[in-house]
Amino acid sequence: MDFAQGQETLTLMEWILRAVVSYFFIVVVARALGQRAISQLRLLDFVMALIIGNIIAHPLSDEKLGLKGSVITTTVLVALYLISIFIILKWPLVRKLVNQTPIKIVQNGEIIHTGLKKARISIDVLLEELRKEKVTDVNKVALALWEAEGRISFFLDPKYEPLTPSTCQIDVEPFDFPRTIIKEGRIMEKELQQTHKDAEWVISKLEMAFQTEVKNVLLATLDRKDNLKVFLYK
Repeated sequence: MDFAQGQETLTLMEWILRAVVSYFFIVVVARALGQRAISQLRLLDFVMALIIGNIIAHPLSDEKLGLKGSVITTTVLVALYLISIFIILKWPLVRKLVNQTPIKIVQNGEIIHTGLKKARISIDVLLEELRKEKVTDVNKVALALWEAEGRISFFLDPKYEPLTPSTCQIDVEPFDFPRTIIKEGRIMEKELQQTHKDAEWVISKLEMAFQTEVKNVLLATLDRKDNLKVFLYK
């Protein structure tokens, strides 16, 4: 265990051993902390961000530390990370150990307290996430799952789902994403070409419909029906 002790210099193998031990130690610690502590990061992503940030920071702030050790350690850690990803994809058992399975915290309008405890979140967190999804009543939730990346997926009871054209069997037009043809007082030539219009058409349209010039436009969009929406500087 000499590689774990403070020394004047370390061999290549000792640097590698340090990196491997640190990697698996942080994985275990992060797993023990729970997904709430990691928030939106996956377990291995969190471990890599935590370790590499510290490895690179130390040689930059301490003149006595060389960069060689950090480069070796970072290379080993990246290799371990890629190997870990490969193993997770290939073996479901390992995937289950590293990536936590979703935890039920609401089912059929009932809050599952054991699920909250397992996910290590409070009722306040659940209510906060409900508000984010604009769900006013837990009774409307058919299923809520605490996901591996630290968020809650909600599925409303079908009778509380909002009506859609599909539900009412109403035909709708295909989705059309308007193109930005003017941004911050400048015509976006490439976008404009895709609408089969030119700068003269834009200038003329602005003068007739909005009594303004291109330089006064913060944002302008055009859809396939030639509906021009203009937002002026104010």
